[in-house]
Amino acid sequence: QVQLVESGGGLVQPGGSLRLSCAASGSIFSISGMGWYRQAPGKQRELVARVTRDGILNYAVAVKGRFTISRNGAKNTVSLQMNSLKPDDTAVYYCDADVKITDWARPQGYWGQGTQVTVSS
Repeated sequence: QVQLVESGGGLVQPGGSLRLSCAASGSIFSISGMGWYRQAPGKQRELVARVTRDGILNYAVAVKGRFTISRNGAKNTVSLQMNSLKPDDTAVYYCDADVKITDWARPQGYWGQGTQVTVSS
């Protein structure tokens, strides 16, 4: 089994900052991509940012220049630094990871339980 645990959500005023963290644990042989998605009420889950094992970054247009994703391969963690937050960033943020549990297994996607981020004055 693989678990992803997020932390760092909360309430912040517009223009403020938050840092989300996610730690993967369990039967992990290797992790390829890790990233963050979000889902606002009444909307579909959408990509926020993702980083490959080789360090290739991908950001949603809406967050580019404001959010920074970083990853620690040795610790199986991924973080999301969110600056200049806007009310439109309000959502539940989910961590995801593509995990191989053995050398010969195919990567499988895992999700964290989600953490609420609310941007409001």
